[in-house]
Parts: sequence; structure tokens; C-alpha cells
Amino acid sequence: MHHIIHTRKLKKHYLVGRERVAALAGVDLEIARGEVCCIIGQSGSGKSTLLNMLAGLEPPSAGHVAIAGRKISAMDEDQLALFRQENLGFIFQSYNLLPQLTATENVALPLSFAGIGKTQRLEIARRELARVGMGKRLDHLPREMSGGQQQRVGIARAFVARPKVVFADEPTGNLDTATTRQVLRHMLDCSEGHAITLVMVTHEPELARCGDRIITLSDGKVAENIVQDEKTRDRNRRLLFGETDD
Repeated sequence: MHHIIHTRKLKKHYLVGRERVAALAGVDLEIARGEVCCIIGQSGSGKSTLLNMLAGLEPPSAGHVAIAGRKISAMDEDQLALFRQENLGFIFQSYNLLPQLTATENVALPLSFAGIGKTQRLEIARRELARVGMGKRLDHLPREMSGGQQQRVGIARAFVARPKVVFADEPTGNLDTATTRQVLRHMLDCSEGHAITLVMVTHEPELARCGDRIITLSDGKVAENIVQDEKTRDRNRRLLFGETDD
């Protein structure tokens, strides 16, 4: 099995007043290429901190993070910015769409960093939006869309450039139950359809059980690291999406 994400003795400390608080206390992880990995844990367990460090958004206090064989924890800010543009996608709880751009323009944005011409990247963005059920909202601004619709635009934007890894931080946290299931289904379809590794932080165990790997954090440490067999994972997905066995 080829691993795309690799950490060793990953630590993160913060100063709160005069007190040194350990958000991560030595995390060793290996996440396989194309895997759907869900990170869960109670509030304050370190799951969002871990996601940020895996994505190169925060530097570690100690240890290292490598993605696709490159040690991102040793990169400077310019190197990291270029690496993220070329290799990573992001889905946020608050959607983070640019308010002045249409759905199509928001999705096309990552393609501009790849040097793709405007006409071509807009066409690619339209196709990607159609795949997530947003083909009738191509020219809508974020304020003209519901939360679920905005998140589907965010999913299309994250996957449009076919990155190696997509990181999602509580992507369904602002959505109702029905919309949560729709959004998760789109994320899983996009990930598996293009063999893209998906690393998702969630506080909902029901969603986490749809992953190939479930990592539980407690007090900044890995309490459990479970790899589900395909049969169990697929059964959990059918239960969540209300599907029945043939």
C-alpha cells in the first residue's frame, strides 16, 4: 500500500498566557493514497490542529509532515504556497467562496494557477459543477445560493484541479441532516471517482464511519486508528444514505 501522507512525532504547542499547552503530543500517521480518512474526537482533542498541520497551514513545534514524499514541514511560505496550489484542495465549514464571483468563477479559480486559459477553465468548471448537481446555478453568486448549494460549489472547487489530497474541516457543520448526506455523497463520489485522498475532520461518528480509515484523537494523541474493511465501510454508507441491500 502506497502512503501519500506520513507524519512522525508530530507535536504542536501553544502559549496560553504563561502556560504551555500541548495541542498535539507526538502523532505518528500514515494515510494511503486514495483513502478516505476521517478524524474525530471531542472538542479540544486536537483534530483541527492536526488537519491544519497536515495541510501545511500551521508549522509543527516538532516532528515532520510529508505529502507525496515531500517534507512540507521543512518548506518556507513561498514553497508551501506553490505546493498547496499544485497538490492540495480545501473544503471549509464556512464555504469560503469569493462573494463577488459566480459559482463557475469560484470553481475555475484553482485552474488559473495551473496556467489554463480562461475559456477552457470556465468550461471545466461548468462540467465540475454539473457533476455535483449545480448545473442550474452556474451564474449565481454565493448570496443567491443556500448553504448546501454553496458547499457543493466548494466541493467542486476543491476537486476541479484533481489535487493529490483534499482536506475538509467540518464541511457539514452548518448543514441540516438531509443536506449533510447529499454533500458527503458528493465528496465521496469526487474522491473515489478520481482516486483523490480525502482527509476530513468531523464531530459526527456516523459520517466518520463512511471512511476507509477512522482516526480518533484524545488529548492531542491518537487514541484509535481503525482501517475498515470494504464490506463494513459500504454497509455504513448504505445505512447513512438510506439505501437497502439488493
